[in-house]
Parts: sequence; structure tokens; C-alpha cells
Amino acid sequence: MMRPIVNEAIEKYCLRHTTQPSRYCQAIHDYTRRHVPYSQMLIGPFEAGFLRFLLKLIRAKRVLEIGCFTGYSALAMAECLPKTGQVITLDVNPETTRLAQQFWKKAPDGGKIKLILGNALTSLNRLKGTFDFVFIDADKTNYLPYLRKALSLLSPNGMIAADNCLWGGDVLKRHAKEKDTKAIQRFNRYVSRRKDLEVLLAPIRDGIFLIQKKRK
Repeated sequence: MMRPIVNEAIEKYCLRHTTQPSRYCQAIHDYTRRHVPYSQMLIGPFEAGFLRFLLKLIRAKRVLEIGCFTGYSALAMAECLPKTGQVITLDVNPETTRLAQQFWKKAPDGGKIKLILGNALTSLNRLKGTFDFVFIDADKTNYLPYLRKALSLLSPNGMIAADNCLWGGDVLKRHAKEKDTKAIQRFNRYVSRRKDLEVLLAPIRDGIFLIQKKRK
């Protein structure tokens, strides 16, 4: 689902006044919109710009992405990392990730990206070390286990961003029946009730939940 909660005209205005993506990111964006099914899964240039700002603010060097799709967000984040930085991205779809890799090969910063293909929960359990930033944008029913594992891999000053946490406004439904809606509602309740976390649910695009561990 991708039904932005912000007025479309306002979003376009904001985008016109925002630093534009690289031509390599733009190529992924344009191709995906024109040729790839479920292209609404793409985060888009405005949200990518927001993520890049976060990475720069926290001086991230190692990034974990759960949900790669066609590789737009992975490349956007890789471009603002230092030369020694790395994005590890997890996805289960061999077709869309094959396309992503084709685009990354053409980009100067594509070499910073490492794709791990397979079940994300299995892959998460095999990862070692810590990450400065984790971006969760995958199957909604697994958001909670993704978060729990991401927290265990997060560096002390690291940050987690979870996408689609307003779910097109459907989070307001009191008696939701759709499984993804209920999963996001559960996720939001869980995150907001964790007293050990500093959290912010930002009304950007389809809602981005920003999560950090509180300093002791």
C-alpha cells in the first residue's frame, strides 16, 4: 500500500524545493514506475531525501535495510555514506533484486551495497556486528520480529526507521480486518509503549516511525 496522507500538491511543492536524487537513483525510480508491478512500493525521492538527512545527522557508516525491492532506497542511502560505508539489504525476491543489482553496477556508490537474498528473519539471525541505521520496509506482518532483531543489532546511538506506519490512514480503523492493517496497528502500539525507546511517528509520505534506544 502507498496512499500518501499528505496533500499531493503540497508534496510536489516540497519535492520541488528539495535536493534532487542522483541520476542513478532517478533511473531506478523512472524504470520502476514504468515497468515494474507494484511500483507503489517504491519509497520515492522525497522519502529518500529524508532518510539521507537522517544518515548524515547520525554520521552513519553501516546501514541495514530490510526490504530492497528494486534498489532505490539502498542506493540513495549508500550515496551519502563515507567511502568505507556499507548498506546490507535483505530481500526474498530474485527478480526485483536482480534488477536492482543491474542499476547498482552502473552507480559509483553501488559497490557499497551488499544484497543478501532469502528469508529476512533467517538472514537477520546470521548477521554479525552492529548497525548505525536500520530501515524496515518489508512484509508488514513481520514488522515486530524485524524490530526486535534490529534493536539487538543497533549501535548505541543508532536509529531505526520503519516505513508505512500510517498505512494510508487505515491505522485509524477501530475494527480493522485486513491483516496488514492489524499488523501495523500492533506494531505502532508496541513501539509507543516501550519505555526504553525514544520514538517519533512522523506523517511523512505513508508514515515513518523513528526509533532510538534511550540513553541510560
